[in-house]
Amino acid sequence: MKIVVLDWNTIAADGDISCSELEKLGDVRIFPMTSPEQTVQNISDAEIVLCNKVLITRDIMDKCPNIKYIGLFATGFNNVDIEYAAQKNITVCNAGSYSTDAVAQQTFAYILDRFSRIRDYDNAVKNNEWIDSPTFSYFPIPTAELSGKTISIVGYGSIGKKVAHIADAFGMNVIISTRTKPQDCPYELTDIFTAAKKADILTFHCPLTPQTKGIVNSELLSVMKPSAILINTSRGGVVNEYDLADALNNNKISAAYLDVLGKEPMSPDTPLRYAVNCIITPHTAWAAYETRLRLVNIVCGNVKAWLDGKPHNKVN
Repeated sequence: MKIVVLDWNTIAADGDISCSELEKLGDVRIFPMTSPEQTVQNISDAEIVLCNKVLITRDIMDKCPNIKYIGLFATGFNNVDIEYAAQKNITVCNAGSYSTDAVAQQTFAYILDRFSRIRDYDNAVKNNEWIDSPTFSYFPIPTAELSGKTISIVGYGSIGKKVAHIADAFGMNVIISTRTKPQDCPYELTDIFTAAKKADILTFHCPLTPQTKGIVNSELLSVMKPSAILINTSRGGVVNEYDLADALNNNKISAAYLDVLGKEPMSPDTPLRYAVNCIITPHTAWAAYETRLRLVNIVCGNVKAWLDGKPHNKVN
C-alpha cells in the first residue's frame, strides 16, 4: 500500500515522534507540511492518505482516484468531505479520545494560574518586591482556594468528564451544561445561561456545531460574574472574539484563557490579541508528548484494522 502523510510537522516536534510504526504498514512518504496547491501532487498515487488539517475536498478526491482510505490525526473531520468520500467508497477514520488527560491538565493549569497567581508572584520576587518587603510573607496580589468555587463545564464528553472529576477532587461545585442529558451524571445539570450565571469558572469542552458556533457572545457574557473567568480549549469558533474582547476590556469578566482561536495560526487582527487579562496559548493543550505518541498509535491501529477489513473509528 502506498501511504502518504501530508502534515507530519503537526504531530512531531523536532523529530521527537518516530514514524517507524507507520513504515511497517506500507510504502510511506512523509511531507512536513502540504499547502492546498501541493495536495494533489503529493497524493496523486496514494492509496492511504493520513493528515491532520489538510483539506481533502471533492475535487481532490476526483483528481486522486487511487485513494481508498483517509486517516485523520484528529478527532474532528471537518477538513474532509466525508459524504463524497462515502460515495467514492473511501473509508474515513478519525482518532478517538487521545487527548483527554492533556486537555484536562491544561484546563487546570489555567485555573491554578489564575487562582494561585504563580507567574505574578514570581515576577514580584524578581522585581525585588520580596527583598524590600517589611514582612516575611508578601501577598499584595489576591489568591483564592478552589474548594467551594463553582466550575461550569459546557460539554460532557471524555474531556468534560475528566475536568469534572479533577474539580471534584479539589472540592469544587460542578455544574454541567450539555446538549444531550447524560445518564448517571452525579453533578448538577442545567442550561448554559444558568451555568454561566453561577460560574466562577466557565470552561468549554464541546464540539463546534451550528448550535455552539459563537455561543460565547455578549448575551452569554452579560450574565457572568465580573469575577469569573472563561476557558476555551474546544474550538475557536465557539467564541465571538469581538464580544469577548469587549467583555474583558470593560471588566465584565475578570479573565479569559484560550487555547484556540477562530483563525489558526492566530491572525494579527484578532481583537483578543491585546485584550485585558486574555491569556492565549497556541493550540497546545493536546500536544503533550505522550498524547501525540498515543495519537500516532491510534492512527496506525486504525489503518491496521482497515487493512484487516474491520475499520475502527469510521466516520462515514
